[in-house]
Amino acid sequence: MTPADSAPAALPVAHFDLTALPGAARYKLLTATVTPRPIAWVSTLGEGGHVNLAPYSFFGLMGSDPPVVAFAPGDRPDGTPKDTALNIASGGEFTVNLVSEALAVTMNATATDFPHGQGEPDALGISLAPGVKVAVPRVAAAPAALECREVQTVLIGRTRIILGEVLGLTLRSDAVQDVDRHHVDTGLLDLIGRMGGRGTYARTRDTFVIDRIPFEEWQKGQGDVGSGK
Repeated sequence: MTPADSAPAALPVAHFDLTALPGAARYKLLTATVTPRPIAWVSTLGEGGHVNLAPYSFFGLMGSDPPVVAFAPGDRPDGTPKDTALNIASGGEFTVNLVSEALAVTMNATATDFPHGQGEPDALGISLAPGVKVAVPRVAAAPAALECREVQTVLIGRTRIILGEVLGLTLRSDAVQDVDRHHVDTGLLDLIGRMGGRGTYARTRDTFVIDRIPFEEWQKGQGDVGSGK
């Protein structure tokens, strides 16, 4: 059976004009649709050296040469930037800690709107480890951490997108299957993703594999179909 043979039939659909909907409706529709979203648990250095730590699920890896991540911290209801954006603007460095299921409750607690200047790690007793390529520390219990330097912040309307070059990557050692060949057992990272709805998350251990089809193999398959094989 070829991919064309197994392609599903068209589905009945509902269309939403996002240019005509209020922001709350757009947010509700999009966050329920684009799932699962990886979680950037971002640590930054604030005034006086205190560490700010906050989660953001408008986040993704944008490339590898150089490696770039992007996340949108959003602004406060009054339109002022959140502490994460303020700290990055002043220092340029941040660390994206990735979140395992074991850290889900702790991560969620850091979404609490603590007063400006009060660091979440201190308030919640979260252990930190020093950065290697940046001055910003990482969450010691995080299975993966990306040390970043801001390269550009883009403002599109009320959406603030921070782009950062990834300078260093820290992984839990038992997940690194082959250091020389750079093989990582993603399942051992046990990462979670954000779903739609209030407080809904997904695990990433339930996976399946589909190999890509080289063009030559696809051509051969087309010939087999045409010949009735």
